[in-house]
Amino acid sequence: MFELVINSIIQGILMGGFYAAISLGLSISFGMLDIANLAHPVFIILGAFAVYSLNAKLGLDPILAGAMLSVPFFFLGVFVYQSYYHSLERRSAESLRGLVFFFGLFAILEVGLSITYGADYRSVRAPWISKSLGIGFIGISWRLLIPFLVGVAMTLGFYLFFSRTFLGVVTKGVSQDSWAVRLMGANPTRIKSVAFGLSIATTTLAGALLICIGPVEPFLGRELLGRVFAVTVLAGMGSIGGTLLAAMILAIAESLTATVGGSAWAVAVSFAIMLAVLALKPSGIFGR
Repeated sequence: MFELVINSIIQGILMGGFYAAISLGLSISFGMLDIANLAHPVFIILGAFAVYSLNAKLGLDPILAGAMLSVPFFFLGVFVYQSYYHSLERRSAESLRGLVFFFGLFAILEVGLSITYGADYRSVRAPWISKSLGIGFIGISWRLLIPFLVGVAMTLGFYLFFSRTFLGVVTKGVSQDSWAVRLMGANPTRIKSVAFGLSIATTTLAGALLICIGPVEPFLGRELLGRVFAVTVLAGMGSIGGTLLAAMILAIAESLTATVGGSAWAVAVSFAIMLAVLALKPSGIFGR
């Protein structure tokens, strides 16, 4: 039993890195820009299928493919924000209509993926995916270890970006006081456009990690929706470092619960933790 629990905790830690990777983009758009991008999970699925296509046709390593695709996805994110801005935000009508905008985008992308790829599960090939590392009674699969390392690297990179660069600093303040941002010589709309583009750019690597861990299908975004919002809210709105720690808390809780009580209770326990934390500290664990 002891060995089982230890392996469960380690698996939770590794999955925590992956949870952070899939939640980083939402932490930027929802936490920093105050844009509740409900379509974020389906962008991850779109990224996963784009990675699948490059892997199947060109034989590219899925992680490399995800990194390469982040550039066109950045410009896709800029386009989505510009559409959102000109149709809603510029007219100060972004509250409920904004949710409808992104819910509609979610549905359009999901249907487009199902028409293009069908309802079948797709997976990628790479020499390291099927390998594992054994340390005593501890078994670590490379398909979990690599996503953990990439997720931690992504979190560290964005943490440094938003804390050490001018663009990162003004992005944190653009949703709080746009006039102050203008006084600093920055254009709030342009700042939001770039930041939202970055949030969508993260979905290609997140999608690559997702399809490395297991097969994906077009409607998998529905399962990710609650989890990415749970991580973002639990971490504290806009807390990049908190996203990684909150992701690990939820992932370890899910892993232990699945080991002890069955997988059916795993998601329920993680959401119970989120509700308990918000009841005691509404700003989240690491929020101000």
